[in-house]
Amino acid sequence: MKSPEQERREVITRLTEAADILSESMDVRFVPSSGANIAYAIKGARDGRDVAAVPGGLQVDGGRIHRSGTCAFDSGEEIVRTVLTVMKFDPAMRSAAVIAYRKEFLDVLADMFIECREVDHTRSAPGTSAIDWGIAASCSDGVPEVIYDKGIKEEHGMIYCIGEDAVKVANNIIILSHRIQ
Repeated sequence: MKSPEQERREVITRLTEAADILSESMDVRFVPSSGANIAYAIKGARDGRDVAAVPGGLQVDGGRIHRSGTCAFDSGEEIVRTVLTVMKFDPAMRSAAVIAYRKEFLDVLADMFIECREVDHTRSAPGTSAIDWGIAASCSDGVPEVIYDKGIKEEHGMIYCIGEDAVKVANNIIILSHRIQ
């Protein structure tokens, strides 16, 4: 059995590997203006102290993607809440990444037979963050591999890629990236 410290080190190692994969190989069109990000939680995560992310996310600078910071727990990044929400429905799904929304990305995901669910803003609960509620509502019948939010007039939309491991999530994004024309 792994010690808590060992598990935390392994999460940081895998998350760093995933962030590096995305930085090196992801198409820059996948990075929203607010930045892309990826997070990974320890088993049984209960709050942000148990989920690591890239502080400041992944940004585009000079046509290249780079990490804004070193992967860390309790980073305060929004993607952390996504992971925690998803884990309430399936504790094995410990990683999530956020990339830009584009309809062409969804078309390719459909061709890849990836289950995608849209956030339905018409039913959001008062007093709850719209995206937190949307992620939870999208997971109520099982956790899909992709949850998307078109945003306002399809601007500032986001795609949330979900999986058991940060490197697997990153690799799925790279496969998608390579299939985009």
